[in-house]
Amino acid sequence: MAQLLDTAHLWMPFTANRQFKAKPRLLASASGMYYTTDDGRRILDGTAGLWCVNAGHGHPKIVEAVQQQAAQMDFAPLFQIGHPKAFEAATALTGIAPDGMNRVFFCNDGSEGVDTALKIALAYHRMRGDAGRTRLIGRERAYHGVGFGGTAVGGIAGNRKQFGSGLTAVDHLRHPLNIEKNAYSRGLPLHGAEMADELEQRLLALHDPSTVAAVIVEPLQGSTGVILPPKGYLEKIRAICDRYGILLIFDEVITGFGRLGSPFAADFFKVKPDMIVCAKGLTNAAVPMGAVIVRQQIHDVFMDAAPADTIEFFHGYTYSGHPLAAAAAIATLAVHKEEQLFQRAADMAPYFEDAAHSLKGLPFVKDVRNLGLVAGIELEGIRGKPGARAYDLFNKAFWDKGLLTRTTADIVALSPPLIISKMQIDEMFGSIADILKTLK
Repeated sequence: MAQLLDTAHLWMPFTANRQFKAKPRLLASASGMYYTTDDGRRILDGTAGLWCVNAGHGHPKIVEAVQQQAAQMDFAPLFQIGHPKAFEAATALTGIAPDGMNRVFFCNDGSEGVDTALKIALAYHRMRGDAGRTRLIGRERAYHGVGFGGTAVGGIAGNRKQFGSGLTAVDHLRHPLNIEKNAYSRGLPLHGAEMADELEQRLLALHDPSTVAAVIVEPLQGSTGVILPPKGYLEKIRAICDRYGILLIFDEVITGFGRLGSPFAADFFKVKPDMIVCAKGLTNAAVPMGAVIVRQQIHDVFMDAAPADTIEFFHGYTYSGHPLAAAAAIATLAVHKEEQLFQRAADMAPYFEDAAHSLKGLPFVKDVRNLGLVAGIELEGIRGKPGARAYDLFNKAFWDKGLLTRTTADIVALSPPLIISKMQIDEMFGSIADILKTLK
């Protein structure tokens, strides 16, 4: 099949296209914890697809819900008309959200979710008569999708440099990763909570807090290599935002739906933001969907300020609340509850942590970071070839060990489906250990 497939016409996202097409890695089917390649090899999914297939691949209840909805009604818009599944999905989602966060705006993925949340923040301040709040603050090494808003508040240089200035009223906090003090932390690092203080002492002092609309952070920075917040860090960010009337947005596209053993990282950290952006695990990736969960007080400002019988928020997408996506979300949230997947992830996390830290001392391992069912393994880089060593591990894992990993720079990231067993955890980290011993 690989020999017959014409790969020329597809421009692949976030991919070294020429490198990939020289030797394509092709997945043909998936079930449970495994993919099957086009040549019939079974691949243990160490990344839940792309941080998203939390309930495992091809879950029959989710598949059935999508099939039934497709047969019943393939599409209905949400512009000035509605369909029941969208409202049911919003109700189900708010049922697991933190108290008071009970309004949902649907979109199609995390990138759209971030741009939606930023627009809500800017419009909210304007609607309440504080239109001078136009500045947005993100973090270095943050990933908030690829929309112009998300790219601007994101802090990954490679995602920004090709596209000009983008949004200009944006600044960034330093990221809290400090390997020198926190290497091989088990769970949250002990050192570095004071880095949150620079939000107040540097950025707000520089820009004037009355100009800042929102701060957006990933509770756990995933895409740049599992950067964990030090103990007390997020609590400080929340307190500073409260002090100056700034909205706090949690980008939980990765951490939502059980990755840390709780519905959201907001629950795990006991820090309530003003908005939560979620996607990925919302539908178990069966159909694309994203959402912004909003405090009711924010929503009500729009409803109260707009004249009667007028549109309150000029924003939305053709596929917001798509019927198939809504059906997948309802079924996915039911599966989470019925199979107690959040608790399963919490119960499995200590075993996963021990397995991850068993790699300490192996060749080229510089640091291991973990929280819940997420691990980042940072490798020593090769001078002049950034990312080459981690890519070598990724490639050998796929071809030689039947394991799917993810790399960013010289960091290997693991985030398996929440249904993973202890035996599969052993297999995953055992394979990585074997490969590390062969790297150069």
